[in-house]
Amino acid sequence: MARFVLAFRGGMPKTPEEGQKMMEEWTRWSEGLGTALVDKGAGFGKSRWLMASDKQGRGSDPLSGYTVVEAADIEAALDLARPNPIFSLGGSIEVAEAMQM
Repeated sequence: MARFVLAFRGGMPKTPEEGQKMMEEWTRWSEGLGTALVDKGAGFGKSRWLMASDKQGRGSDPLSGYTVVEAADIEAALDLARPNPIFSLGGSIEVAEAMQM
């Protein structure tokens, strides 16, 4: 089995009620991952880009969080990501295999 990072972008709730609903749906989704869940991850706050020239900036599509799962291949990891509630708020998920260093 390989490990995959699910990198979340966008999908931020606009109201406290929307945030509460999202947390409930997120909990159901993460519990549904069962033993595939390796690291529940974390949500992210404000971020900045840093480039080689030491130039800084803000990305137009910042990361909003991550989760790590274990799956047979990237297709299986995508299947684990598909039911995530971030899509209901216009967010997206990038799935990438975590390579051993």
